[in-house]
Amino acid sequence: MIKQLLREKVLAFLAKHRNEGFKSRQLRRRMSVKTDEEFQILRDVLHTMLDEGELGWTKKRGYHLLSKKQEMHGILTLYKTHGMVELIDSKEQIYIDKKYYGTALNGDTVDVGIFAVKKKRNDSSEVKEGEVLHVVHRAQTEFIGTLERSKNFYFVLPDDPTMPRDIYVSPDSLNGTRPGEKVLVELTEWKNEHVNPEGKIIQSLGKAGDPFVELASVIHAYKLPTKFPREVEAEAVRLSPNISDKEIARRLDLRGLDIVTIDPVDAKDFDDALSLELREDGSYRLGVHIADVSAYVLEGTVLDEEAYNRGTSVYLANQVIPMLPEKLSNNICSLMPNVDRLAYSCIMNVTKKGMVQSYEFRRSVINSHRRFTYEEVEEILEKKKGEYSELLLNLWSLAKILRQKRMKLGSIDFDSPETKFHYDAQGKPDEILLKKRLQSHQLVEECMLLANQTAAKHISTIKTGKEEPPFLYRVHDIPDAVKLKDLAQFVKKFGFSLNISNAASSKELQRLLEQVRGTKEENVINEVALRSMAKAVYSEKNIGHYGLAFEYYAHFTSPIRRYPDLLVHRLLDEYAAGMPPQRMNAWRKNLPVMAKWCSLRERVATEAERESVKVMQVEYMLQHIGGEFEGIISGVMQFGLFIELNGIHVEGLLHVRDLNDDYYSYDDKRYSLVGERRGKVFRLGDAITVQVHSVNPERRQIDFRYVESDIKEPTKKKKSKSKRK
Repeated sequence: MIKQLLREKVLAFLAKHRNEGFKSRQLRRRMSVKTDEEFQILRDVLHTMLDEGELGWTKKRGYHLLSKKQEMHGILTLYKTHGMVELIDSKEQIYIDKKYYGTALNGDTVDVGIFAVKKKRNDSSEVKEGEVLHVVHRAQTEFIGTLERSKNFYFVLPDDPTMPRDIYVSPDSLNGTRPGEKVLVELTEWKNEHVNPEGKIIQSLGKAGDPFVELASVIHAYKLPTKFPREVEAEAVRLSPNISDKEIARRLDLRGLDIVTIDPVDAKDFDDALSLELREDGSYRLGVHIADVSAYVLEGTVLDEEAYNRGTSVYLANQVIPMLPEKLSNNICSLMPNVDRLAYSCIMNVTKKGMVQSYEFRRSVINSHRRFTYEEVEEILEKKKGEYSELLLNLWSLAKILRQKRMKLGSIDFDSPETKFHYDAQGKPDEILLKKRLQSHQLVEECMLLANQTAAKHISTIKTGKEEPPFLYRVHDIPDAVKLKDLAQFVKKFGFSLNISNAASSKELQRLLEQVRGTKEENVINEVALRSMAKAVYSEKNIGHYGLAFEYYAHFTSPIRRYPDLLVHRLLDEYAAGMPPQRMNAWRKNLPVMAKWCSLRERVATEAERESVKVMQVEYMLQHIGGEFEGIISGVMQFGLFIELNGIHVEGLLHVRDLNDDYYSYDDKRYSLVGERRGKVFRLGDAITVQVHSVNPERRQIDFRYVESDIKEPTKKKKSKSKRK
């Protein structure tokens, strides 16, 4: 054991001094080896490491690391407690402790040295530990933060939580900005991890804390493009909304069919429409008609390049950053009512049991007869009367069949509540509302899921020799077994069960969600269950979709706002025309890169959207400092309790130092804080009443104070007065 510890200590020390060598006595002194006995063990360890090729030795230099063997190249990802370097060649991951980051930042390409291999706590697999030796390439040199001033110097407090240091700014690099402003700062130098990095101010975004400035900082931080290049706008302007007779002749003409759109009340880009016909045998002929963006955004054009670079539309709390210029997204491509529009139609014959008997994908021309909002359709479904009521009621009947079939297969339905904001005349939030999930939402959802599934299934019928036909799938991997085990232990604390004997069964997760539905722990358990699952991504390899319990799945239904759907349309079109081998090889080569990029852009959009919601939540809570709210304990940490407020889903922190009625200790096994004198317990999922104490818009933080709780203190057993006989 002593030898192993000394070996790891030697590797860690030499990794810190990569370009140096040391004699054994120098190592003894520098590593604080005290006794002669320990020094002899150290010498034995050094000789063994030399014999096994872990170290090099020369008379002049002494012991040193063999750089070619130890150094590896990878990309660093920083988390709250540690970092991971994914090696570029092998995709192997190296664990990096915080103290070994050096001057590396999140996303940087780095050289890493490995100095230990340890067993994982939960299984028998190994994890390699190492440290960053030096930064090869910075992923990011510009940061958003707040400019502050101390007595003698200026510095920027970065918004990015992974940025470990404030950035020092000299007075001649302020660029006219003042303390208290939200700024864009460029990192100019950081060579020594023991001193702060240096930077210069590029521009001021405005006064820190102002909600519109904070939203601008989110846009800058995620590098979201708010304007289209002139050449892209010019290309969009040249496109005509008129459809020629020649183009109509090439397409399936569905303008005489009863087709409707169902969208949010404030939607402007209508990219899907529905039709339904009842057949004589009681089956359904369902039409899912999608805006034919590929007819206007041609491969290789500047419009196409810009759409690919953006990857997706980004829906921030108070604005949309579209993937396509407004002329396309809100006009030419949008399936507006009572105008002819080009569409890509998936027409499916569906049995009374929800099975797709036959289908066809056709380029079409449609004319939507009615633009419905979800609320309008909901009223018709409830009252069973209204405009196009027969069509909508039949669509709802089919949707219920499809949903029942999907649930039977084990599809997981995370009914996570979403919030939306109502804004005052100044554009600031004055109300937070929960988006209610209506029957009309489920109606549209089931139809879209079926079309997406059918598109992916269709590819499996195409014969291209030994290799699978190239295609872009939407995939969702099975959860990690260790994470599932942790989830099972977590829910057991609340009296719920998760059978993990069959680790890949989504039906068991579905049963768990049914158990917790309507309970006070529902939101907490849903959130923890979501975290235990893999993220859905785009891939050229079909591994199925675990969450939906689909063997085949793709994104086909939203090409106005998602680039992958546009790619799927092009692929379907090329297969229909007979894709030549050369073109097929080109797709095979390009799709892996495109899939990875589209997944990345989706992740960026999701994170930016989440941050923008936080900005507005914090702005809303600024108006309620001192107010009392009912909430639920959504997280328990050693330093305090995270509280999610009921009805508005705003989360803030109740610090343990503000629980001043007792001394509280953290019980990680029961996810709780326990009072040592009075025995009061604050447990994950418990109801609690809090007061809004302070709000920090720049840090997007909300602090609570404890008012009173519905948590009952444990009753003490009365001592029996009877004496033992």
